[in-house]
Amino acid sequence: MQVIRKSMRKVPVLVLSFFILLLFASSCTWSRQPAPANHSPDPTPPQSLFLAVYYVKSTGQESYLVREVHQITPTKDPVLAAVRELISGEPSTPGAMRIFPPDTKVLGVTVKDGLATVNFSREVLEHPSAGAEGEALGIQSVVNTLTEFPEIRQVSFQVEGKVDERTRDWWGHVGLYDQPFRRDLSRVYEPAIWVTHPTPDQVIGVPLLVKGSARVFEGTVNARLLDSQGNVLVSAHTTATRGAPGRGDFEMRLNFKPPQDGKGILEVYSISARDGSVENKVTIPVRWP
Repeated sequence: MQVIRKSMRKVPVLVLSFFILLLFASSCTWSRQPAPANHSPDPTPPQSLFLAVYYVKSTGQESYLVREVHQITPTKDPVLAAVRELISGEPSTPGAMRIFPPDTKVLGVTVKDGLATVNFSREVLEHPSAGAEGEALGIQSVVNTLTEFPEIRQVSFQVEGKVDERTRDWWGHVGLYDQPFRRDLSRVYEPAIWVTHPTPDQVIGVPLLVKGSARVFEGTVNARLLDSQGNVLVSAHTTATRGAPGRGDFEMRLNFKPPQDGKGILEVYSISARDGSVENKVTIPVRWP
């Protein structure tokens, strides 16, 4: 009888062990099954890349530069992409034009110690139909485009990897004897105002830092932040480092209490000296937490 009792005690233990093994096997079989196709994560769409480029515009009385912001496909080398966009991109400002010969190729751009060296193909030496003033602005258009990147302070040109006598003559009227070239916005007439901070749809903080460039009467620049309903949250003004006809930098900070909706519009503009109306307005959508 004692032996039978001991055997009966082992039965529940064996049964329990069997069920544990069965459960384990079932879980392993389940984990090996592939996940449903609709559970795979969607690919993240590529973000747009915005580049500032400078084109030449001629009115018949004078020639000057215009600044445009172009949206392109993201790239690992935005510096190279900026020069290529300048040569082959389509200007959006009425009357603006590409100054470089259309067959020009950018063989490469190197950046070292603040100096960008642009290597063009030999087609760049073909004479553009822009005259001496347009040729000088064409050079400056590349320099201003590249110095939009904070790591670039000066720009030099090469043709097929070298600078010889023909290269230094460049287009004839204006040569490369004074390179490297530096940034110069004095002949950038359009737009009258542009904003470099904040960028469109940027999540802003408090105070809101507003920075940019202006060519306006007495250098006076105004800014106001609107909520999603168009109500003015805060307004302010400042004076750029130079007034028209010169161009100067400006910077101001706007203190405001963020509404709960989290979206708004920043407007930066000047006031007409003639009739007091708003002019040269730049509109930037922004967000806040």
